[in-house]
Amino acid sequence: MHKKFFHLFILSIILFWIHSGTANASNDKPRPLEEIYPEIGYKTVEESVKEFEHHFNQDLKLPLRVPPIDFTHHFGRFNDLEGEINDSLEIELISDMSAEHHYKINVRPAKYKIPLKAKNVFKLKNGNDAIYTDVSGFNLLVFERDGWQYILSIDKRVSNRVPTDVFVEIANSFADQGE
Repeated sequence: MHKKFFHLFILSIILFWIHSGTANASNDKPRPLEEIYPEIGYKTVEESVKEFEHHFNQDLKLPLRVPPIDFTHHFGRFNDLEGEINDSLEIELISDMSAEHHYKINVRPAKYKIPLKAKNVFKLKNGNDAIYTDVSGFNLLVFERDGWQYILSIDKRVSNRVPTDVFVEIANSFADQGE
């Protein structure tokens, strides 16, 4: 169950690195991300969120803030795998100008959450805990709200511009935070 998520996560990272704006050995210009990502199931964030909400028959709220770095593209993909255990939503914000500008939000039902070991634990404004850890070159902040598990991830190479406190601010940026 968790292996499928991990493999999808690693595959998306590898695909991004392969097509991240660097020329190949024959000096061919790489294909634009807006051509590559739809070929592997990515759509607009809005379309993907609608599919995810329809599949689970529940509204989804996303953080209003994003990391303070530049992105050129926003993609979403609803992964409807066998059963509900591995179904998830991926939102990717990337830059074809800087490969390290790669931010991702993964959302899945909390009842099928992916357990991760925390390096640090932070208390969010809504009272929930958020764990901070790292996996395969990415810093992650993982928390639950409204029956969903959210995994925010950012490339470690920008951790000086997106430190832990910024990650926590993002997790606290839901529109209904005061409710």
